[in-house]
Amino acid sequence: MAATKKKRVIKEVTQLVTITIGAIIAAFGLDMFLVPNAILDGGVIGLSIIAAELTNVSMSIFLILFNLPFLYIGYKRMGTKFTLRTLYGVIILSGATAYFHHYDRVTDDLFLATIIGAVILGTGVGLVIRAGGALDGTEIIAILVSKKRTVSVGQIVMIMNLFIFLLAALLVFSWETAMYSIITYFIAFKMIDVVVEGMEELKSVTIISDVPEEIAEALLKQLGRGMTYIQGQGVFSSEPKKIIYIIVSRIELSTLRSVVDDIDPNALVAIENVADVSGSNFDKGSGH
Repeated sequence: MAATKKKRVIKEVTQLVTITIGAIIAAFGLDMFLVPNAILDGGVIGLSIIAAELTNVSMSIFLILFNLPFLYIGYKRMGTKFTLRTLYGVIILSGATAYFHHYDRVTDDLFLATIIGAVILGTGVGLVIRAGGALDGTEIIAILVSKKRTVSVGQIVMIMNLFIFLLAALLVFSWETAMYSIITYFIAFKMIDVVVEGMEELKSVTIISDVPEEIAEALLKQLGRGMTYIQGQGVFSSEPKKIIYIIVSRIELSTLRSVVDDIDPNALVAIENVADVSGSNFDKGSGH
């Protein structure tokens, strides 16, 4: 029991350290490459850059303010742990951007700033997601909307970001800046996938445990995803087993792992990439 508790504490500390490092790296990419060259990222970060340009108020303040509504929604729908990790990451990101703002940009070459800044930003965000948090509240909304509509999380995020880039071109920056920003978004998005161990947006997860009902109930409560019991049989014991099959987004994967680990640390969890999902009302968030 003590060993399990110690292992859990070490895991939590490791996640917090990873989120801290990831948020600082993201802030470095933003304030040393992208923001000084008027290049945007998408989501809340992009809106914060626009608001800072329009008001002359520090971007770090808007990063926290704009994320608060999304954090509240995340708390209601995705659980306390995810929300606290995300809030912590946003606070670190905000503080780090305020710190780096006092230093001169690394380069004023737009091409270099776009490419290198996007790679650094995507690396930082990927580390935070890998640790079970997020730096952008719009992805929370995208996950929730995808459960009720026949569009993916990636498609929703893309639509929101294209709107933000259009807004930036019309109100603050130029069309050239908007185009560089779109390039930044695509590179950062791909870097996130690389950092999070090449994860695709959707994952199919098979869970074999001695307490499948308890795990299924907890997952249903935490994620709101439908799942399926597959009837199996142990080879050595010849006893019947209920195997859980569920499909989740990459940002929900860390929550799933935490839930399963808390209930049954010895459970077998097998994860596979899913290129696309259709039918069985998956996009509407109902059961398989």
